[in-house]
Amino acid sequence: MFLLAVVTIIGVFAEIFSLGMALPFISVILTPEKIFNHPWSQPVLDAFNINSSDDMLLPITIVFIFMVILSGAIRLGHLWWLNRFANAVGNDLGTEAFSRTLYQPYIVHSQRNSSEIGALFVKKIDIIIYSLIVPLLTLASSLLIVLSTVLLMMFISVKISGSAFFFFGGLYLFVIFFSKKFLARDSQLLTEKQGQVAKVVQESLGGIRDVLIDDLQKIYIRIFGKVDNELRRALCNIHIIAGAPKPVVETFSLALIGVLVYILAGQEGGIISILPTLGALILAAQRILPLVQQSYTSWSYIQGSKHTLVDVLELLDQPVVPNYRQLEAAPLAFDDKISFNDVWFSYTENSSSILHGINLEIPRGYRVGFIGATGSGKSSLLDILMGLLSASSGQVCIDGTTLSQTNIRAWQKHIAHVPQSIYLIDATIAENIALGSSLDEIDWERLKIACDKAQITDTVKKLDGGFISIVGENGIRLSGGQRQRIGLARALYKLSDVIILDEATSALDSATEDRVMSAIETLDQSITIIMIAHRLTTLKYCDIIYELEDGKIISSGTYDETVKQSQYFDT
Repeated sequence: MFLLAVVTIIGVFAEIFSLGMALPFISVILTPEKIFNHPWSQPVLDAFNINSSDDMLLPITIVFIFMVILSGAIRLGHLWWLNRFANAVGNDLGTEAFSRTLYQPYIVHSQRNSSEIGALFVKKIDIIIYSLIVPLLTLASSLLIVLSTVLLMMFISVKISGSAFFFFGGLYLFVIFFSKKFLARDSQLLTEKQGQVAKVVQESLGGIRDVLIDDLQKIYIRIFGKVDNELRRALCNIHIIAGAPKPVVETFSLALIGVLVYILAGQEGGIISILPTLGALILAAQRILPLVQQSYTSWSYIQGSKHTLVDVLELLDQPVVPNYRQLEAAPLAFDDKISFNDVWFSYTENSSSILHGINLEIPRGYRVGFIGATGSGKSSLLDILMGLLSASSGQVCIDGTTLSQTNIRAWQKHIAHVPQSIYLIDATIAENIALGSSLDEIDWERLKIACDKAQITDTVKKLDGGFISIVGENGIRLSGGQRQRIGLARALYKLSDVIILDEATSALDSATEDRVMSAIETLDQSITIIMIAHRLTTLKYCDIIYELEDGKIISSGTYDETVKQSQYFDT
């Protein structure tokens, strides 16, 4: 920013000097006697031994051309540095907003629309850069050059320069006053419609199977066309308002020059005497008017991006836990047991409770299962156990240490989670198993062991690329069972001492599920395994099974005991 300010100031001086050279340059050509008679020029003429206008013409032409080229080069450098700086600021804004978004608690993410957040990072940060930061910097530098040039022209002719300045300044102020409310309206429309466009695209492509089966393409195309049209109209209005004064001002400027020529021609000395002054004024106008228009355009874009800026600032203002960028959490020992002590949970203060006074213990190395109808609270209980949600009241303790914001990260380092719906990135199978590691960072021996236990090695070997086969966006090239086994392999690759399976085998056939569960059973007995399942037979290797109903534990026992009393036993 400091370097940008230096380049801007140098550019202002170069611009003023190049314009200042216009007057003597034209005077040497038209009225050289004025230069020789001016007291300021005598020391310079004597120093360079210049005695006639012919002697003066070449050096002053060289100086004038040099200053014009230097001024243009500095303007080009200023443009380069301004855009580099603006994009660096945009990168800071985007990275900070994205960082604060990712570090938000799980409950915040569960209540957000991901498409609107995606639109913000994909499109709105660009709007902040090119419709706010760049225009703001351009406005500052343009106004500085305009004011400096006007002061120079005032020095040449106060009456003419002052009249032109107030005339054109008043014209732009009138346009600003008239257009401000329209820009505010279009700014709000712009930020609203961007989120809606992203939402339509995400929903239609995310559910593409149903779209194709139910022939919904025309409906989504119609919705997209309507919303996108409103977005484009808002953008169009902003661009029209930004550019509208230019043709009007150019027309009036030519008319004004004609009036000035008429008035000045009638003065003593005629048209020849005022040509140097008139030439300098025209050259100044040629530089000033585009800068004034540029300043107004910048102001228009700034006004048009105000609501988008509010969206970005809201992400930057997101509250986060202290030291949320801390990479390494202090170790949290887990040698004995996990305890739930009278745990209650509800998503908001005004909503009904999901969990009601849960009390249970999970000893280290146990295989523990949870069953219950949909909505019985199983997933919420596991989310609390994993530190994704916080209990509304009661405590979750690890070896007697209560989970809190200060030690959640340390606890989560113990955990590997396998959800029902496996998230896959558009990369190789190996990179999806060793998520977060590049191909050259993967421990291939550990990966092979994890795949063997997840019963996916044979499937992978049949693929043309083997472990470096690309899975496609969200694993579209794999079956549901293959995706779930990759999820299992991912959890086993982490070498965590707590593995949580949330309906992780629901997409597997009975034979494959049995092989997977047998492999999991053979894991080190120091590993704690916690499972949610709808089929009770999935939990036959568990040491204890808890049955939930309406957020309460209604029974607990071994597999055989649960078979006798549970409604979920499937024959």
